[in-house]
Amino acid sequence: MAASRPTPTAPCPGSSPGYRCDVLVVGGGPGGSTISAFLAQKGWKVVLLEKEHHPRFHIGESLLPLNLPLLERLGVLDQVDQIGLVKPGAEFNYEGYQPAVYYFANAMDKSYPSAYEVRRSEFDNLLLRNSAAKGTEVREGVKVTEVEFRRGSTSLVHAVDEHGEAQCWETRFVVDASGRDTFLANRFNIKSRNPVHSSSAVFGHFKGAVRRPGRDEGNISVYWFDHGWYWMIPLRDGAMSVGAVCWTYYMKSRKVSVDQFLLDTIALCPMMAQRLKDAKLMAPALATGNFSYRATRMTGDGYIMVGDAYAFIDPVFSSGVFLAMNSGELGAEVVDEALRNGDVSARSLQRYERTVKHGLKTFSWFIYRITTPALRKMFMSPRPAFRLEQAILSLLAADIFGKTPIRGPLLVFKVIYYVTSIFNWRESLTAWLKRKRAWRTKLDFVWKSGN
Repeated sequence: MAASRPTPTAPCPGSSPGYRCDVLVVGGGPGGSTISAFLAQKGWKVVLLEKEHHPRFHIGESLLPLNLPLLERLGVLDQVDQIGLVKPGAEFNYEGYQPAVYYFANAMDKSYPSAYEVRRSEFDNLLLRNSAAKGTEVREGVKVTEVEFRRGSTSLVHAVDEHGEAQCWETRFVVDASGRDTFLANRFNIKSRNPVHSSSAVFGHFKGAVRRPGRDEGNISVYWFDHGWYWMIPLRDGAMSVGAVCWTYYMKSRKVSVDQFLLDTIALCPMMAQRLKDAKLMAPALATGNFSYRATRMTGDGYIMVGDAYAFIDPVFSSGVFLAMNSGELGAEVVDEALRNGDVSARSLQRYERTVKHGLKTFSWFIYRITTPALRKMFMSPRPAFRLEQAILSLLAADIFGKTPIRGPLLVFKVIYYVTSIFNWRESLTAWLKRKRAWRTKLDFVWKSGN
C-alpha cells in the first residue's frame, strides 16, 4: 500500500473544503512524530496537525538509552548523534554525601551504554521532518478545535489555521498526541490531577555553567533540596538546562520575578549554586504549576492518546520522551492492526492501554517516592547486593518493556525501601506531610519572566 496525500472529499458540515485520511494525528511532538512516521511507513494516509511551527522551545532535553534502538528503527539515530551530547549516565547529589554516579554501561543489558542530551527544538524538528519524509502530511500552524466521533463510522476533526481559515478532516482514526494540551481528555472532561503526586517547576537555559570533566560532561545531574529537586542537563552547544521541581506551596510563595525566583531557588543548594555562580540566563525563565495529571482512559472507539496527552507524572527520571515515543511505536502497531481488521473499537486497542499503563506504573512507584528520605539515602548509597544497582540502572535506562530480569531485584529494592522508611519513621512522616500539603495546594499556571 503506497502512501499518498490526503484526498479531497465532500465538505464537512460548517467547514470547507473537506479532506479524508486514514489517520489524523493531533500534535507534532516526539509521540506524534513517531506514530505518524511508523503508520505512514506502513502505507496509511496520515495527516499530522501541529498548532505551532517547528523548531520551537521545549523543556525535557535528556533522553534514555532505550530511546536509541527506537531512533534506529525510525532511521534518525545518526542525525541525533550529530545534534546530541553523549550521556553516559546520571549523577545524584545531596548535602553530606559524595555524588553517586550511575553509568548505563553497568546496567543488566549492556547493549546501549549511553544516551543523549538534546536541545528539544532541534530534536523535535528532526523527528517531525523525518515523519514528513516517510509520507506524513504535516501541517503546522493548524490548531484542532473539535472532534466528532460517529459510532460505526469515520470521525470528523475540525481545525483552524493561523490565518483563521477553518478546516475539516474526515478520518478513520484519531491519535491525540497533543502533549500537555491534553486535547481529548479535556474534550471528554476525563482529566484530573494525579491523586498522589503534585509538583511545579521553574526552569531556564544558562550560559557559563560549570560542566563535569571528561566523559562525565554529558551526565544529567540531580540535586535534592528541602522543597524538591533540581536538574542540570548539559547541551552540546555549551548551554545548561537548569530547573527545579518544587512542592506547589513553595512555588506559591513567589513574590519576585520568575527569573529572580529561579536564581533564589538555586541559591538554596550550595553545591549547585557553585556550578552556576558565573552563569547567566540565556532567555527568560519559565514556570508551570500542578503538572502531574492523568486521564481516566487512553483509548476509545476510533482513538488513542499518546504520551503526555494521557498522563504526565514528573520529569525526574527523564522518562517523558521515551514513554511518548515508545507509546507512539506501539500505538502504530495496534492502530495498523485495527485498521486492517476493520475494527477500531476500544476493545481492539486494549493491548496498547495495558502496555502503556505498565510502563507508567513501573516508573511512578519510584517517582512518587523520589523526595522521601529513604529513597534518597538508597540512591546516594547504591548497593551491589542482589543486583540492586544493576536493576536501578536498567530502570534509569528505561529497560522496562523487554526481557531483562529486573523484576526480582526491584522487588527487593522496594522491601529495603519500606524497612528503611520504618526505621526512619520521623523523617518519613515529615516527607509525607509535605507531600500531602503540596497536593492540597492548587496552582495551575504558566509563568513567564516579568509575570
